[in-house]
Amino acid sequence: MSEINVRAAVPADVEGINALVQPLAVDGILLGKELVTLYEAVQEFTVAVDETGRVVGCGALHVMWRDLAEVRTLGVAPEVRGRGVGGAILRHLLERAREFSLRRVFCLTFETEFFSRYGFTEMSEQPIDPKVFSELVRSHDDGVAEFLDLARVKPNTLGNTRMILHL
Repeated sequence: MSEINVRAAVPADVEGINALVQPLAVDGILLGKELVTLYEAVQEFTVAVDETGRVVGCGALHVMWRDLAEVRTLGVAPEVRGRGVGGAILRHLLERAREFSLRRVFCLTFETEFFSRYGFTEMSEQPIDPKVFSELVRSHDDGVAEFLDLARVKPNTLGNTRMILHL
């Protein structure tokens, strides 16, 4: 197996992230992102790169509130799937969440078995108090709307499962 390095993304990685995400978006696995959006959010991303420097995996940690974040855009290139790349990226993102003193991380996913292995469980109720809900509902971010289970995103964009991890 070739050497894979997992690290925080830098602006030079954005085109590689985009090249990885676009086919997954076409297949309905991930939400598509505009290139400018990826550049604006590069500090949220972790990447896995092969020995040539090509991005073969990515994921983002999007902070939503004082103690809450979302794992977004977690994807792995087909040729390295099954080699632990997705897990390495997720562990890196969860470590960042701990560094930020976050208590909860959620995701929207079809890969419930994968996230379950890392302690995520399916969300059944709204896990925030009404005061925080009233603040978050003001966000225009679709990920926040998915987390809040708002009517404007029902059924949710991809038809995936809301899962949460308590750190």
